[in-house]
Amino acid sequence: MTVNLLKRLESSVEAFRLTLQTLQTKLENTLSKIEIFKKTGHAESFDDLSKAFEDAEEDEMELPDNDDSSTGGKVQISLADMDLDSWEFDLRNDLTIFTELLVEMRKITPPDDAKLACLKELIAGKLQKPINPGNRKVLIFTAFADTAGYLYDNLTPYIKNQFNLHTAIVTGSDGCKSTLRHSYDFQSLLTLFSPIAKEKALIMPQEQAEIDILIGTDCISEGQNLQDCDFVVNYDIHWNPVRIIQRFGRIDRIGSKNTQIQLVNFWPDISLDDYINLKARVESRMIIADVTATGDDNVLSAEANDLAFRKDQLQRLQDEVIDLEDVKTGVSITDLGLNDFRMDLVNYVKANGTLDGAPTGMHAVIGADPEKGIHPGVIFVLRNTDHGVNINQQNRLHPYYLIYININGEVLINHTEVKKILDRLRSACKDRSAPIPSLYEPFNRETLDGRKMAAYSRLLRQSIHSMIDLKEEKDIDSLFTVGGTTALLNTISGLDDFELIAFLVVRGAT
Repeated sequence: MTVNLLKRLESSVEAFRLTLQTLQTKLENTLSKIEIFKKTGHAESFDDLSKAFEDAEEDEMELPDNDDSSTGGKVQISLADMDLDSWEFDLRNDLTIFTELLVEMRKITPPDDAKLACLKELIAGKLQKPINPGNRKVLIFTAFADTAGYLYDNLTPYIKNQFNLHTAIVTGSDGCKSTLRHSYDFQSLLTLFSPIAKEKALIMPQEQAEIDILIGTDCISEGQNLQDCDFVVNYDIHWNPVRIIQRFGRIDRIGSKNTQIQLVNFWPDISLDDYINLKARVESRMIIADVTATGDDNVLSAEANDLAFRKDQLQRLQDEVIDLEDVKTGVSITDLGLNDFRMDLVNYVKANGTLDGAPTGMHAVIGADPEKGIHPGVIFVLRNTDHGVNINQQNRLHPYYLIYININGEVLINHTEVKKILDRLRSACKDRSAPIPSLYEPFNRETLDGRKMAAYSRLLRQSIHSMIDLKEEKDIDSLFTVGGTTALLNTISGLDDFELIAFLVVRGAT
C-alpha cells in the first residue's frame, strides 16, 4: 500500500490527494461504526481483505478493492470478534497521518505544480517547433484516471488560449470529453485525433474540427491506430514495460506519414524514486522483454541497441536463470521485500556519508530479546570472494552472506533467509547509536579486548560449514528436480572463500 500511494504521488499531486481523501473517508466511517458498537452493542461486520492483499501483484496499479468479489470469497468478521482497542488505535494513527498529509497536499495548487509546469513547457515547445512540419498532435498517457482529469482541467484553458487547439480526454467508455461543441464517444474522439489513419473523412464528414492534444489512460494503449501523432508523453511510468511499448506503439506504426517520432518519459523525482525504485525496476524489465523478443523493443534506452551489450545479455540468458532485479549489474536488494532496509541505508548515507572507508571486522554487542526472536549468539556478515558460487541464486545478497548462529553452534537462521536476519538486526539496532556498557564491558573482559576470540572463530567456522552443508543438501535435492543439477557447479569450499565484514554479538542478561 505504501508503494501504491507513492506511485500515485509520482503520477500527480491530484491522484495522491484524491486517494488520501478516499482513505480518510473510509477510516472515518469505520471509526464511526466502532464508536456506535461501543455505545449500543450493535455489531456490524467487515470484509476480511487479507486474501485480496495476499493475491495482489506487488506492481498492481490499483489498491485491492473491498468490493471485489474475485478475491476468492468474502469472509465477514464481526466487530464483536475483534480486538477493537488495538484496531481503533491503529486506525486513529493512520487517520492522523492522512489528515496531516491532506493539509499539506491542499497547499499545492496547479501554479505550484512544477511537474505540470514542465509539461506545459514541453507541449509549448513541440507546438512552436514541430518535429514534423505542420504536425501539432500530442498524445499524453497516464496510469490513473484522476491524473488524466487533473491534466485535462489544467491544460485545456492553457492550450485553447495560447494555441487555439482542441483537447480531449479518454479514460474508458464513460470518461470521454473534449473542448468541441458536440459530445463524442471513445472511438469518435480517437478518430478526430487521428483523422488520416482512422479515415475521418468517411466516418465523420460533418465534423470539420480536429483534436490535437489527447490525454488518456492505458485504455488506449493497445490496438489503436493513432499514427497521425508523432509525439507521445508518458506523464507517469507504468510498472510493466510492455505497457510503455504499447503506448509508443500507438504512433510507431506502419503507414505513419511522419519522418520522425518522439517519446518523452517523466521519471520520478530522485528522492521519491529512492522509495519506489521505479526507474531501475522498469528499465530492468524492459531489458528482459528486449533480449527475449525481437531485439528492438527497448524504447527507454539506446544502450540496448549496442551489439556488445546484447551479446552479454544473451550469454547470461544462456548460462543462468536470470534474476529480474539482477539483470544489469551485480546484486540488487531493491525489491520490495527488502526496500525498508535499503531506505535505512540510503538515509544513513545521506546523513553520515558513504561507508566505503569503513574497516572490516567491526563489531558491536547488543542485548537478547527472545520476544522479538533475538536470542544469544552471533550474527555474521561475510563477503564471498568467489563470485561464481551463487550461480543457482540461493542467496539474494550474494556476494554478501548473513548467518545467525547461537552460542552452542546451532544455526538459528541460515544464509538463505536474509530478510529474517535483517528484520532482527533492524529491530535490535535501529536508532541506537551509543554502545551499552553493561553488555560490551563483560564481552571485552572475556575476550581480553578482542585478543582472545577463539570461541567466536569457532562459531564463524561452524557458520561457514553450515552453508556448505546446506549447499550440498540443495544439490542433492536438485538431482531429483527438472532443469538440471547444481551439484557440479562452483561450491563454497571453506573459510578461505570468505572475508569477515562485521559481526554482532547478542548477549543475554547477566
